[in-house]
Amino acid sequence: MTPARLAEVLGEPPAPDGTWEREAVYVSAAALRRGVPAARLAARLRELPGVTGAEALPSGFVRVVVAVPGALLDDLEPPALADPGWPDFPRTWENPGFVVRYGHARAAAVRRWARELGVPGDGRPELLSSPYDRAVLRVLAELPGRAASRDPGWEAWLVRLALAYHDAHERAPAVPMGDAAPEPVHAARVRLAAAVESVLIGPDRI
Repeated sequence: MTPARLAEVLGEPPAPDGTWEREAVYVSAAALRRGVPAARLAARLRELPGVTGAEALPSGFVRVVVAVPGALLDDLEPPALADPGWPDFPRTWENPGFVVRYGHARAAAVRRWARELGVPGDGRPELLSSPYDRAVLRVLAELPGRAASRDPGWEAWLVRLALAYHDAHERAPAVPMGDAAPEPVHAARVRLAAAVESVLIGPDRI
């Protein structure tokens, strides 16, 4: 279940909620904005494949839980973002420009290494189940809502995505270590790296 499919029912992109470490949750104020009962929207959402739960909250919001967080990669549309003009130096973690550019370079490197090692890039999204993979997906899930916003805050979002990806790159490797054979989870993580590479701004090598 993807944000775009949920938006077809809600009439607007839902917003991810929580950390997604244990469950992938979206919330929406669509019922309030459309003047329809939240319980009715929740009932419609429960009928969708890939939705494991939907409920109307006392606030009038609707809360939706999806089975496969990584499904959002199926219809991810990278925004055409201008370079924020961050300085190239210093190349330290205190420089947001370095954080974002290095994140792009790391994601690009994963795709190069994957080709050399024979790891495919069309992995199954349900395998992106580690907390580090899910943290990256959680940030990516904000993309549709931010793209529709008048004040998307892209610069801060890019830094958050890059930081989440740096953690995933180091703690949930997308390529096998040493002489180990590629596993299906590696293919899924290569696909995640490709998504991150398509969004972050920067060179392919640093």
